[in-house]
Amino acid sequence: MVESATLARIILLAEPVLADLGCELVEAQLRNERAGLVLRFIVHKPGGVGLEDCATVSRALGALLEVEDPIGKAYHLEVSSPGLDRPLTSPRDFARNVGEKVEIAVRRGEATVKAVGVIAGVDGEMITITGADGPEEIALAELVKARLVIEF
Repeated sequence: MVESATLARIILLAEPVLADLGCELVEAQLRNERAGLVLRFIVHKPGGVGLEDCATVSRALGALLEVEDPIGKAYHLEVSSPGLDRPLTSPRDFARNVGEKVEIAVRRGEATVKAVGVIAGVDGEMITITGADGPEEIALAELVKARLVIEF
């Protein structure tokens, strides 16, 4: 297990660099994998993250981390976008996708209810989804699953 304090320090170092590049940190991971220690950044940018964005972020973070050396041993740096099928789990995920169509599964007592609607807003741990029956507020704690609906 990799120390969470190390990852927290890396995130503090990385977030200003990402902001300067017009990106937002979605998730950071530092874990031992088959290929060795991997430091993975998943980033978002309005309009989407392309291959050139990943390369730019990788170069900037690589230079910063080489100077700061928060890990102190060899690791692989990976930068990627969240992907279209990534589950939405946090208030930031929902806020980033206001106006987008989403498919959700919500816990209602013993049952799980599925619905499709548009993310209308986020207020703390509550999200508002507008579906066929109008707007509905849902606590994030009730969500079983949420994914964007991709339409071509």
